[in-house]
Amino acid sequence: MKLWQKDKTETSKLVEEFTVGRDKEFDVLLAPFDVQGSKAHAAMLAKVGLISNEENNLLQAELDHILTEVTEAGFVLPDSVEDIHSYIELVLTERVGEAGKKIHTGRSRNDQVAVDVKLFLREEIKQILAGVSTLFDLLLKKAEENKAKLLPGYTHLQLAMPSSAGLWLSAYAESLTDDLEMLLAAYNIVNKNPLGSGAGYGSSFPLDRDATTEALGFSGMNVSSVYAQMTRGKAEKAVATGVGYIAATLSRFAYDCCLYLNQNFGFISFPSSLTTGSSIMPHKKNPDVFELIRAKCNRIQATPNELTLLINNLPSGYHRDMQLTKEILFPAMEDLKACLQMTCLMLENISVYNGLLEDEKYKYLFTVEAMNALVLQGFSYRDAYREIGNSVDSGTFQYSPGALSHSHTGSIGNPSFERIADAMNKIKSKYN
Repeated sequence: MKLWQKDKTETSKLVEEFTVGRDKEFDVLLAPFDVQGSKAHAAMLAKVGLISNEENNLLQAELDHILTEVTEAGFVLPDSVEDIHSYIELVLTERVGEAGKKIHTGRSRNDQVAVDVKLFLREEIKQILAGVSTLFDLLLKKAEENKAKLLPGYTHLQLAMPSSAGLWLSAYAESLTDDLEMLLAAYNIVNKNPLGSGAGYGSSFPLDRDATTEALGFSGMNVSSVYAQMTRGKAEKAVATGVGYIAATLSRFAYDCCLYLNQNFGFISFPSSLTTGSSIMPHKKNPDVFELIRAKCNRIQATPNELTLLINNLPSGYHRDMQLTKEILFPAMEDLKACLQMTCLMLENISVYNGLLEDEKYKYLFTVEAMNALVLQGFSYRDAYREIGNSVDSGTFQYSPGALSHSHTGSIGNPSFERIADAMNKIKSKYN
């Protein structure tokens, strides 16, 4: 029997299967957060006198037991229950009697889902932040180790100017700082308490929403009970946007690695244990990990669009459409965490070749260096440009890579890794 079911009503089996969909699968992820929300709600009910202190003590103790059970490996929702919210209330009622029947006083399932999702997303953001921090540190470490190794720089995928492995790797580290700024905006949107909005229109009970906000560690609340419900979908889309920014950085880095591993480039290599082979070509070392990171992260970047199409034409109030936000966003965040982990594994084992730019085919990378040298000797910029251009056209241009001298902030000779690290530390501190 469902919590909302009357004594003489029956729901079509087909309707039940269709409306539940994959919800139970994702409700397992929400289980510990539903317990957390229920504990805060029960304590608030006792504070305002809607249940006794003794009933609250019973509920708190049993909710702690349930928390242990739902966080054990292999926990699944029984077929007999509709969702995690129903399950916890039914278990409470079985174990503590009448007090269990009172836990739902002053809230709705919409209320529970809204707070569960926000608590879940907040925790997921923290885990993603940890994964990004690990990758960031590794990028800067590898940048420092390889900062003297020169690489070709490209514009329009044509040889452009000299770069370095230090600049290349630190660029992706710095990209992550901007990504975390975007994710921080999503974190601030998520970190507001919707609990107490009921079905979206408040309650005639004297609920203390400040108490649950404090108990759940939110930075504030969604004040309007109508808007608290309207944050469903909006909070998920904000997180998807932040996650999409990180995915874009990982996808681009993965593409670089696929390109640079190619034998025609030959800038980097990885151990054979981290690449795959071919069924008919014995020489192959395929970058399958990076190709899948690229593919998964490109798909992750589509998540905000998918959520937009889901929620864009809905009026205010709750709608069952919102149920599908979980199966759109939750797997995307899981994929991102896996991609962060695999990127770290590959990066830890990267080797960058030295002396690449000594090859004759890279000599035109140094035309700007040669031109700038003439300017420093007194040539006008345009005269120097023509002089070097003519030497290229006539096939007489020559330049030595050893003559490079870049000193400004963010250049080959002064990559300023410490400034990038400081920027990351400032952003991370804002999450507290």
